[in-house]
Amino acid sequence: MHKTVVIDIVGLSSTLIGEHTPFLKSYISKRVLQTIEPMLPAVTTSVQSTYLTGQWPSQHGIVGNGWYDHEDCEVKFWKQSNKLVQGEKIWERAKKLDPQFTTSKMFWWYNMYSSAEFSVTPRPNYLADGRKMPDCYSHPASLRDELQKELGQFPLFKFWGPGADVTSTQWIADASVFTDRKYDPTLTLIYLPHLDYCLQKYGQDLSRISKDLNEIDKIVEQLVNYYSGVGAKIILLSEYGITNVSRPVHVNRVLREHGLLGIRVERGLELLDAGASKAFCVADHQVAHVYVNDVSVMSKVRKILEDIPGVELVLDKEAQKAYHIDHERSGDFVLMADEQSWFTYYFWMDDAKAPDYARVVDIHKKPGYDPVELFMTSKGRAAYKLLRKKLGFRYVMDVIPLDATLVKGSHGRIVKEAGYKPVLITDGGFGEGMLQAVDVYDVIWESLVGRKE
Repeated sequence: MHKTVVIDIVGLSSTLIGEHTPFLKSYISKRVLQTIEPMLPAVTTSVQSTYLTGQWPSQHGIVGNGWYDHEDCEVKFWKQSNKLVQGEKIWERAKKLDPQFTTSKMFWWYNMYSSAEFSVTPRPNYLADGRKMPDCYSHPASLRDELQKELGQFPLFKFWGPGADVTSTQWIADASVFTDRKYDPTLTLIYLPHLDYCLQKYGQDLSRISKDLNEIDKIVEQLVNYYSGVGAKIILLSEYGITNVSRPVHVNRVLREHGLLGIRVERGLELLDAGASKAFCVADHQVAHVYVNDVSVMSKVRKILEDIPGVELVLDKEAQKAYHIDHERSGDFVLMADEQSWFTYYFWMDDAKAPDYARVVDIHKKPGYDPVELFMTSKGRAAYKLLRKKLGFRYVMDVIPLDATLVKGSHGRIVKEAGYKPVLITDGGFGEGMLQAVDVYDVIWESLVGRKE
C-alpha cells in the first residue's frame, strides 16, 4: 500500500483558484484538476460518506447532516458515531489486503467509534452548570492530551459560530502533521473547513473573501510540502462548491399556515413537536426532508410543497431513486431549492416566541441546519456575556440574529455550472470527463494500491 493523504478543502471550486490562491494556482498547473458532479444532497456528511464507501446515500444511509428518527420522534443533527454509516469503509477493505494498514481520520465526520486507528474530532465538554467548554475527542484517547499539550486547547469556538476563522483550520493541519509524525499512517484524511465560513456568509464575493482564500492557500501549501517530503501521494478535493443565494425559504412556516405543524408552548416560547406534527420539514442548506406522519395528508403536502416559491424539485420516494437518496431515513418528500434559494428550519411566526435555542449556537437542539449561527447580533452584547462568564455568573450566549437574509452563500443542490462544482486535484487524473461522487472512492483506492481492481 502506498502512503496517501486526502485533503478536503471545503467549498473549493475552480472559480476560487486564482490570484488569491497563488500556491493552488501554481500547483494545479503541473497536475490534473477534474470536476465532480454534485450529488444530492451536496452536504458534508453525505458526500464524505460516499467518498469513503463508494456508495450513494440510498446505500450508506447518510441522507443529510441530520434526519428524523422515527423511533425517538426526534430530529437529530451532527451525530458522531461512525456506525451510522452503513457500508464498508475504504480503510476496512484495505486492512483485509494489508493487516499493517493504518488510517488517520482528522476531523472527517462520523469519526467516533470507527475502525480507523487514529482519529480526532470536535467534542465539547458539557458541564453540569450548563457551560460548554472547548475540547476534542480522539482515538486513542491519549492523542487528545498530546495534541492539546503541543498545540493548545482545540479552538472549538473558532471551528463554528460567529467567531469561526482560520485558527481552527490551522490547528487541524498542525494536528494532522503531529499525528503523522507519531504514527505514520498509510491513509490520512484531513478536513479543512475554513472556506465554509466566509462563503456562507458572503458568497463568492472576492472583495470580502480574498483574505480567507489566501489563508487557506497557505495552509494547503504547508500540508503539501510536508506530505511531499514524506513521500505520500496527495489528493486534494472538495465536497461541494458554494454558490450565491438571496432567498431563504421557510418551509415549516408554510406547513404551519396549513395546520400541519405540531407546536408546543413552554415558558411562552414555541417548540416544534415533530412527533405530533402531521408533516414537518428538516432543512439542510439547499436540501430539505419533509416527513409526513399522517398519510391522509400526503397529497395535500405534495401540492403545498410544489407551490412554494424557491422549491425546484419535490421528490417522493419513487422519484428519489433516480437521485440515489431513497432510504428509510430520507423524507417522504425530498426538496431541492432553486439556485437563488436555501431552506431555513424556522417554524415560528413571531420572533418574540422563537425558542431560546434560536438565538444561540446549538447545532444539536435545532431541528435543522442554521447558517445564521455564523453571524452575531452585537459585539458589545457578546463582550458583556463573556464578562459575566469570567466573573463566574450564569450566562447565555444569545447573540445569534434571526435574520436569514444575512446568508449569502449555500450548497446542497445539484449545481449545473462547472466552475461551481467540487474539484479533484491529482498527479495523474482519473478516467475522462466529469467524475461522479462515487468515483472518488476509486481514485483513493488506486492511489493506495497503485492499480485498478
